[in-house]
Amino acid sequence: MFRKTSQFSSKTFLGCFGLLYLCGVFYFLHVAFHDRTEYDSEFEAADDADSVALGIGVVPPKLKFSSREALMAFRYKRYERAKRRPQRDGPGEMGKPVILTVEEQREADRLFAKETFNVVASNKVAMDRSIHDTRHPECKNVNYPKALPNASIVVVFCNEAFTPLVRTAHSIVNRSPPEYLHEVILLDDYSDRPELGDNLLEYVENTWPDGIVKVYRTNERSGLIRAKLAGAMLATGDVLIFLDAHCEVNNGWIEPILYRIKEKHSVVLCPMIDSINDKTLEYSDQGGVQIGGFSWNGHFTWRPIPKSIKQDLSPTDPVRSPTMAGGLLAVDRSYFFEIGGYDPGMDIWGGENLEISFRTWMCGGSLEFIPCSRVGHIFRSAHPYSFPDHKDVHGLNSKRLAEVWMDEYKRLFYMHRKDLLDKDAGDVSDRIALRKKLKCRSFKWYLENVYPEKYIIDENVKAWGYIRNPQSSLCLDLLGKDDKTVIPVGLFYCQISAGVGISSNQIFSWSQDNELRREEVCLDATPAGPDVLLLPCHGLKGHQEWYHNMESGIIKHVVTNKCLDHNNVGSSGKVSIQECDGKDSQIWAFEHYIES
Repeated sequence: MFRKTSQFSSKTFLGCFGLLYLCGVFYFLHVAFHDRTEYDSEFEAADDADSVALGIGVVPPKLKFSSREALMAFRYKRYERAKRRPQRDGPGEMGKPVILTVEEQREADRLFAKETFNVVASNKVAMDRSIHDTRHPECKNVNYPKALPNASIVVVFCNEAFTPLVRTAHSIVNRSPPEYLHEVILLDDYSDRPELGDNLLEYVENTWPDGIVKVYRTNERSGLIRAKLAGAMLATGDVLIFLDAHCEVNNGWIEPILYRIKEKHSVVLCPMIDSINDKTLEYSDQGGVQIGGFSWNGHFTWRPIPKSIKQDLSPTDPVRSPTMAGGLLAVDRSYFFEIGGYDPGMDIWGGENLEISFRTWMCGGSLEFIPCSRVGHIFRSAHPYSFPDHKDVHGLNSKRLAEVWMDEYKRLFYMHRKDLLDKDAGDVSDRIALRKKLKCRSFKWYLENVYPEKYIIDENVKAWGYIRNPQSSLCLDLLGKDDKTVIPVGLFYCQISAGVGISSNQIFSWSQDNELRREEVCLDATPAGPDVLLLPCHGLKGHQEWYHNMESGIIKHVVTNKCLDHNNVGSSGKVSIQECDGKDSQIWAFEHYIES
């Protein structure tokens, strides 16, 4: 029987982590574990000192092997058997969508609110299903050297549905050459679902009796960020790879990651993320390669590769990225701890991806996407887990990264998150000391050298702030809608708080290219009119070029020669373009004008 591990407290872990890190012991502990032989780390329980230091026990595997050669022979046989398996014709095979009966669909709809994906479809799909190869043809012709580092795969979960969790582990073991797969760590962050108890332990023991897959548990909710740190402390492979618990790795996924890390020690890598449909379990690629950005409110964004970079890239080249999405990443294990791991002061989930992105770049490393490494991921429309006391953990975590890493540009974060100005995000002195110790560069350097395309709302512009009509006291406003979608530009009473500033829904700027824009979207109008929409900025002027006369106050749409007008629609109405006649409804003023 696969025994449960001993359990540990996240509070104890957090305190120990900080103490060990500050004393310099933490790195020594990891080196000591890393220097063990694979045979020792996999088949002998940790001694008492190690158990106390890590706060966790090590479970021996079901099978014993006389030698490393016998162990690897067992694993190669399993790997080759999975590669040669005949094509099956079952639900979801080759990544095809799962078709449900009317009754099954009714049950799927009932469970969707709890699981936030189609668990009925997932339960019909084989745990080790086949998927089609989404790599570019040139990736299949790359010959990687045999001598590559090995990897520990860390999968953190909390009340994850059983089948996507186990399917994640199957895909890793079946599609990773044994010499490169050191271990798969399934770290249970205090789940209370019955099927994740003894049932999971027995399944893992019987499916992988050689101990390649291991299950560990916390004895209280730690949150994704701290649980990942715990998983990293347990890992003994050369490379750490973090995956979400609802992934399926594709063919040839691990070699390009390990090769790049062998080439460059100080790089953090992300695979290309394919989509597993949350309703049908269909596996599909995401089209062209995109990279990561961020918005000034602290959220990750996807963006196209800049043309200046794209023109020099082959389909197999690593692609530099300013940020990463966060759930899926790979890094040399020693380097991960050298640059500070994750911020243990961050709670549950959110913000850690931007924090490690900024820190990696600013402290001498780099961040890249690897086009030849493909991993499928179930993208859910909502989180299936709760946040304690409905706490805004993403906002507070983002405040921590702003205070430590964004320097004077944190003003733009608070411009969008004024609600966080007086909120306590915890002590960040240790992280500030880490930044000083690592001799990290400024956030201005990051913007100029890593992310020069990032639009800065109040720099190198003609005007910024609210756009107000004095006669009505109305301002241009998003009306609470998401500006990542096409939306009409609305009007609302100007939201100005003394000492705090304006609402983030009312922040616009007039760029040097005569755009009226937010971060990534611009006011756009066509001769068909009269609606004014927010559309992605294209930089070609045309329908997105506006002329503003600061003396008369008019804002003229250059292509149509018409003027921006509130047309007496009132608050919560939509702005439009009308024939210019100088009436009061066409007079506008920015909050701030920049002298040229």
